[in-house]
Amino acid sequence: MPIIHQQISALRADLQLYRGSKSDHPSDKSEGRHRIALVPTMGNLHDGHLELVRIAKQQADIVVVSIFVNPTQFGEGEDLDSYPRTLDKDVEKLATVGADYVFAPSTEEMYPVLPPPTAVIAGAIADQLCGRSRPGHFDGMGIVVSKLFNIVQPDVAVFGQKDYQQLAIIKQLVRDLSYPIEIIEAPIIRAEDGLALSSRNQYLSKAERQIAPVLHQELQRLAQQLQSSQLHSQQVAALDVLLTDTHKRITEAGFVIDYLEVKTEQLTPVVTTENFNKEKPNLIVLVAAQLGRARLLDNQLVTVS
Repeated sequence: MPIIHQQISALRADLQLYRGSKSDHPSDKSEGRHRIALVPTMGNLHDGHLELVRIAKQQADIVVVSIFVNPTQFGEGEDLDSYPRTLDKDVEKLATVGADYVFAPSTEEMYPVLPPPTAVIAGAIADQLCGRSRPGHFDGMGIVVSKLFNIVQPDVAVFGQKDYQQLAIIKQLVRDLSYPIEIIEAPIIRAEDGLALSSRNQYLSKAERQIAPVLHQELQRLAQQLQSSQLHSQQVAALDVLLTDTHKRITEAGFVIDYLEVKTEQLTPVVTTENFNKEKPNLIVLVAAQLGRARLLDNQLVTVS
């Protein structure tokens, strides 16, 4: 079973054992040093989370999984109070994939002052997509990830591609704050019918769960249209037509769409056909949609030839 820590100081003390004693001679620092990985989560773990841990185990000797429902990334009226907290079951699941430590702090341990007076501002990249409907969400995510990076001081951290905008912001955070951390991108883990796994999928009713795979099916359909067209100038100009058709099909299935957009992999818009045809960047189709109580995210990469 993984060792559970709720105090920052206790986790740091344990992890220091794997980094070598502070009293060691500098020339001996590398001896016995273990590679440490971090997998940040909010708990209520599913197979997608467990796959992140499996990937982390391939990349490091010691794997720390954080379980913390972070209040700073929830907006007014969101599901902070009702978000499932299932620590005992989560620890049992983590034992099956070899996690070494679980860090499950209280809100007071993570935030001596709430809201915290210190901010980590994500910037312009957060003003689009999810950031438009969830203002402040990515700033709240930024401060908790920064704290976890400082507490654990991992060599690598593993994040899923389902939360594509979050992943892009974390890469920016690591770059701009000079964290010596390698970010590992884990592919989206899906149910057999294609639905991207998410802790919020449990909000779906039985009937809604039957509808939910339509989201991925329509993204695949749009991605195939973009791929087969090879996106010459006239097809880029017709992108809005493809998006409008896909939006209509998803809405008719019963979803309320927050956004459905096509961006470059760097989350920049496809601005001009001239630049696009010259650079031929890969594209990413991104969607967020409400189905009943569940807000579902998905994305699909489009390789441009």
